[in-house]
This record gives sequence, C-alpha cells and structure tokens, in this order.
Amino acid sequence: MARAFLFVLDSFGVGGAPDAATYGDEGSDTLGHIAEFCAAGAADRDGLRQGPLVLPNMSGLGLLEIAKAASGSYPAGMQQPEKVYGLYGCASEVSRGKDTPSGHWEIAGTPVMFDWGYFPTEGDAFPAELVKAICEAADLPGILGNCHASGTDVIASFGEEHIRSGKPICYTSSDSVFQIAAHERHFGLDRLIALCQIVRTLLDPYNIGRVIARPFVGETVATFERTGNRRDFSVLPPEPTLLDRLVKAKRTVHAVGKIGDIFAHQGVSRVIKANGNMALMDATLQAMDEAEDGDLVFTNFVDFDMLYGHRRDVPGYAAALEAFDARLPEVHKKLKAGDFVVLTADHGCDPTWRGTDHTRERVPVMAYGPGIRSRSIGIRQTYADIGETVARHLGIAAGPHGRSFL
Repeated sequence: MARAFLFVLDSFGVGGAPDAATYGDEGSDTLGHIAEFCAAGAADRDGLRQGPLVLPNMSGLGLLEIAKAASGSYPAGMQQPEKVYGLYGCASEVSRGKDTPSGHWEIAGTPVMFDWGYFPTEGDAFPAELVKAICEAADLPGILGNCHASGTDVIASFGEEHIRSGKPICYTSSDSVFQIAAHERHFGLDRLIALCQIVRTLLDPYNIGRVIARPFVGETVATFERTGNRRDFSVLPPEPTLLDRLVKAKRTVHAVGKIGDIFAHQGVSRVIKANGNMALMDATLQAMDEAEDGDLVFTNFVDFDMLYGHRRDVPGYAAALEAFDARLPEVHKKLKAGDFVVLTADHGCDPTWRGTDHTRERVPVMAYGPGIRSRSIGIRQTYADIGETVARHLGIAAGPHGRSFL
C-alpha cells in the first residue's frame, strides 16, 4: 500500500522568506506573530480561546524546529515536545507571486516563473473597456465597487445598493484576481457563476490568475454573510503538474475543498466539496477511507486564510489552528503501512501585518507515516520539492523541478 495525503493549511506561513522585502513583507511571520500575541494575552477571546498557542500534535511533527529554522527563533510561549516524529523542514517559494495558484502549483511541482497581471491600486481598478465588455457580454446595467477591497468590507459598502440596482460588486486585491460578489437570491447563484465564466474569458489578455465568485445572503448590511458556494476560475497551470502525472499513470486524485478550482480541474479525478475547516477534515477522513493504492488525497483548509488571515483576526486564527491540531490524531488512526502524509502551506497571511493581503513567507513542511524515521530536511529551496517527494513515494516519474527529500 502506497498512498499519499497532502494537506495545505492555507496561509500558514512561518516567516523568513529570503525575498520578503521585495514584496513589502520583511519581518512578516504568521506563526511567530500569532504565538507572540497569544503568549502576551493579546489573542485571548472569551468563549473562543485563552493563553499561549497550544499545538501539541504539529509541535510533535517538528513545527517549533521548523519555525526556528525559517525565522530564527522558537514561537513565543509554545511548549517544546518530548519527541519529534517524521520529517520536518521549511520551504522557500520561487514563484513570482504570493497568491494561491502560484503556491499550490509550485507545491505540485510546477513553479510559476512568469509575471501575473495585476490591477492598479489607485483610482478605478478595472479599465473602462473591460467593464464595458463585461456589461455587454453579460447584459448588466453596470458594476459596483471597481476597487481594491476586502471581501467583507466591499459587501458591507455596496451590498444594499447591489440588491436595489442588480449591479454585481466587482473588486480586486494585491493578488492577480478579479472577484465578484453577488446575492444568492436577488442576483442568483447560477447567474453569478455564469458571469464569472464570462469574465474569465475576457481576462486572458490581462494575464489575471483567477476570477472568484463570492456569493452572499442577508437583506441588510447588518445581516450580510458570505456563503460556502464560492467558486474559483483559474487559468491552467503553465505545464503538467504532479496531479497530471498521477492521472496519466492511472492514479486517482481526490481533490478536497477548492483544490479542483485552483488547478482549473486539470489532473483531478474526483472533486469533494465542503464548507469550513471542520467539514473539510470530515471530508478528508472519508476520502482517506476510500483512497486506494497509488492515490493522492489533496486538501486545502481554507479558513485560516479566508476567515482569519485576510480579516486580520489573530484570536480566530489561533483558535482555528488549535482546532485543526486537535483533529490530527484522527488522521493518524487512518494510516496504513506505506501511507505518507504531508502538512504544508501555500504562502503566509500574517494576521498582525499591515493591510489585508497575503505575506511572502517560508512554509512549514511536516511529513510522516508508518516507517518514516525522524530527521530534519532543512530549508528547501522550492515548494516543488514537496510534489517531487510525493511523486517518488507513489512511484511515478520525477518532474523537471524540485528534488525529493525521501
């Protein structure tokens, strides 16, 4: 039995990226700063969590040693484990961006070595000719927003006008992305998805990585709430990824959460949707039961980034990490001889950092399974080493980027 389970804790960076200054992120450290705030009591929240950050299972997989290697110091207040199990290290990103597709594609063995297109930060985000083309193609009376904004803020600002006017809310961020928020009932979820597909085709000349549908419900600014029906429409990876190579070798790739969308459903055998980290863990455990010899279960745990990182919610991020960590023993119990688990991240999103965007950081690499002896794998020079390690474990040919640490 040789199966692989690849879990991405979306945005769980560990600081120390050698090129962080290029992105305006020098000193950012998602894990380190969360731990610091928790140790100081600044991340306490009644009914949610109290005290230092407690992650016994990931600490036992080398997380504290990873943090020290990545950023130079142990996370404040966290308890050292008695013993470390499995392989542990961190990885630097070589892709030109700190966005979700770049991180995931590089994890899957395909770094992004071209420059994404981005929309300007000042004035209107989208050029007039693009807005005109979208409105004509989708028969819209116009758009709202047309700016850089966080998803929750833009819905609060324009949601009620959107319901009255029927105009979708369009916005972007520092990522290469065009996001569209619309009400599930008043605008229609199917209509929103169709609009995103139209916009996806119109954005190719701009080299924009993703179009994201951001549906919400509620009738007033006080009751607006985004739903779990988000959809991402990504461009195709620039070359075959680990997923493509597995499918070509007649293996099954179980894509849990938004993995299918991130890879534009290329190299994906089966899509499993769930809303929220706990539901994603439930779906992952079920997929582990169903995975056969040679299969890959690939899960993105999105809440860390979407609900807490971008919203700069330190207590929420800390509580989410602790809740995830508490469920890792359920993963351990599912493992069979020959199984291999990798926990990693795609970028950082330091909830103590200025702004609301991702942060350029190294990511943790924790890998374990029956028969895997404990050792440091050091600082990997590319996320692609993760994908090549999974490829070697599953017995398929190596790709052109990265090197296995098995």
